[in-house]
Amino acid sequence: MLGVVNEDGTAETGASLVDEIVREGARRMLAAALEAEVEQYIAELAGRRGEAGRRLVVRNGRHRPRTATTAAGPVEVAAPRVNDRRVDAETGGRERFSSKILAPWCRKSPKASEVLPLLYLHGLSSGDFAPALEQLLGGTAGLPPATVARLTKQRTAEHAAFQARDLAGSDYVCVWADGIHPKIRLSQAHSCLLVLMGVRVDGTRELIAITEGLRESTESWADLLRDCRGRGMRDPVPVVGDGAVGLRRALAEVLPQAGHQRCWVHKTRNVMNALPKTAQPGAKKALKEICNAEDRAHAEKAVTAFEKAYGAKWPKATAKITGETDELLAFYGFPAEHWIRLRTTNPIESTFSTVKLRTRATRGAGSPTAALATVFKLVESPQQRWRAVTAPHPVALVRAGACSENGHLVDQHETPAA
Repeated sequence: MLGVVNEDGTAETGASLVDEIVREGARRMLAAALEAEVEQYIAELAGRRGEAGRRLVVRNGRHRPRTATTAAGPVEVAAPRVNDRRVDAETGGRERFSSKILAPWCRKSPKASEVLPLLYLHGLSSGDFAPALEQLLGGTAGLPPATVARLTKQRTAEHAAFQARDLAGSDYVCVWADGIHPKIRLSQAHSCLLVLMGVRVDGTRELIAITEGLRESTESWADLLRDCRGRGMRDPVPVVGDGAVGLRRALAEVLPQAGHQRCWVHKTRNVMNALPKTAQPGAKKALKEICNAEDRAHAEKAVTAFEKAYGAKWPKATAKITGETDELLAFYGFPAEHWIRLRTTNPIESTFSTVKLRTRATRGAGSPTAALATVFKLVESPQQRWRAVTAPHPVALVRAGACSENGHLVDQHETPAA
């Protein structure tokens, strides 16, 4: 290859310029992936606030630039910093954020398995991956679109294996079910992602299933529930649902023994939609009085008060509460430590909040199968960082049939006090 001779006698070839361009591309892609990871971490903990109401987990500038060695040479990146003011209940020390893409001790190329789905959901085409992933994967021959397609096919196979795995050894005591609408291309115009997430006997949370379906379709939900049951899933004690008609009918058909808890967030939205804006602030406060009551007796009194205040003027809005009282107050039959988790489908909503942010950038790019597999990978990868539910020890007792009275577990053989 012909080159240019510099003043010092060294040869400058086109290859050096290409290497510099490739390194700059890799640096930008790595920086984008680190930004997305931090955004996801902060979004998952957005609800954690201190006594003054301030968020405990926020951005805090950037770390000092450091170098990660790649096949094309060093890539300098300044990772975003997180200020986590939460306190670990066991050690008493401060919680700390640690990047899974570029760990503090890492001085070599980060894992492409974490970076690839994040870059995909930033809306990059397969051709845009080549300059960055050549360095991230440590290859020297580049990454043509065919290689990226192979990696996408691998994620699709992983999702298929996940959806077909044996569930007999995973006893999910509680299950959350929700229909999620990320901005990805699906096979039908009104399709969404049907998601099941559960709590095992030891209190750990897991993604159970994620597939395409119609949120209001009984057949879609019933097919998913039958598939999970056919692979060995036991009937959960409660199923916390978003209130979709299809889900409710499917539960009665496939899991008739499971209790059903209506999500208060979805229910509040439904009630607000049936009220004029002037009445919404007071109604929302009244609904909080119901779902945050100290026990079921006080909650039922709050329901009666809500009916008296709004029943005459807005009977349709009131009926949304009085007509489903048992399903809305079902969580009172479980230990008080678990009420906050059982009242809503927030474990699913919070997990997918960052996925929705990422998928908005794609504008439907990619095939439905590839998009679904990528969303699955984004949810499945950070599962190791999910914390167990608060007070996990009563979960096994709930599975064993223990009863709760006013939020406290009681011996079934005891005679209730007069």
